[in-house]
Amino acid sequence: MNKFVNYCKLCYNELAHEVTWPTRKELTQSASVVLLASLIIALVVFGLDTVFQKFMMFIYSLGA
Repeated sequence: MNKFVNYCKLCYNELAHEVTWPTRKELTQSASVVLLASLIIALVVFGLDTVFQKFMMFIYSLGA
């Protein structure tokens, strides 16, 4: 049990005193970058899906 308590104290000490937390501005900028990248990737996937769908519809229409 003593090892567990010591482990918890070390974890708290590291999180409270040694970890460099981002500022609000840095966090907002990072979140904006992630949001923008996610949106761009979603649009690319949507575009590719639409193109492949049209292509497959064309291929299927040739067989009918």
